[in-house]
Amino acid sequence: MDADSLLLSLELASGSGQGLSPDRRASLLTSLMLVKRDYRYDRVLFWGRILGLVADYYIAQGLSEDQLAPRKTLYSLNCTEWSLLPPATEEMVEQTAVVKGLFMGDPSHEYEHTELQKVNDGEKVFDEEVVVQIKEETRLVSIIDQIDKAVAIVPRGALFKTPFGPTHVNRTFEGLPMSEVRKPSSYFHFREAVGLKSKTLLEKADLDPSLDFMDSLEHDIPKGSWSIQMERGNALVVLRSLLWPGLTFYHAPRTKNYGYIYVGTGEKNLDLPFML
Repeated sequence: MDADSLLLSLELASGSGQGLSPDRRASLLTSLMLVKRDYRYDRVLFWGRILGLVADYYIAQGLSEDQLAPRKTLYSLNCTEWSLLPPATEEMVEQTAVVKGLFMGDPSHEYEHTELQKVNDGEKVFDEEVVVQIKEETRLVSIIDQIDKAVAIVPRGALFKTPFGPTHVNRTFEGLPMSEVRKPSSYFHFREAVGLKSKTLLEKADLDPSLDFMDSLEHDIPKGSWSIQMERGNALVVLRSLLWPGLTFYHAPRTKNYGYIYVGTGEKNLDLPFML
């Protein structure tokens, strides 16, 4: 959700219980404005909150003028002081995949994982137990990156791609019409396209290259991983991810108001294919 319209966005997302106390809201309003100024971001998004045992992580993201350029991620424990997180790597994701359970809420906390490594002793090869330490900050970076790639979404038409390559916010976007809000094809993943490249020219024939340059939700696996509901007398459409419980996307049809917020434990629902 855009930090410039934070109070309205929190109000629209409140139907899912994604609320903040008045003092947290006030702190976020001021501190995110300072983050945008100090880091010179084009836009700042309040990404959400990852729940921990000792404290919660409040997450924000800074965007450059090119909306699909790598986003800068920051976290805070008190909604006032923000720390920049390093970019995620494949090595980080592999390393933290073995860590299960809730976050502690302490970035310096280290998880211990025992793994078997092959050791050569002359001609003999044997397995030796090695204790690997994984920092919680590394796990935080990995989880945010996975959620972004899997379930961060925008409505069709909210962004447009210029002929020169960069992606910008569409200032003429006036919201989705009521006839389109219930269709998964009206929403795109907020990242570079992955599945679009494998489509044939015939499948791409009806696509608008300036608007349909990202992957739509209709081809998500497993099918049925999104819940689409109308609320407030059809004045608000809400999409909830069943794959990453806690991710809520909201959009008021025929208006520019849209966004997403994640409030959860940072755990993926691996049982979803068996539940559908």
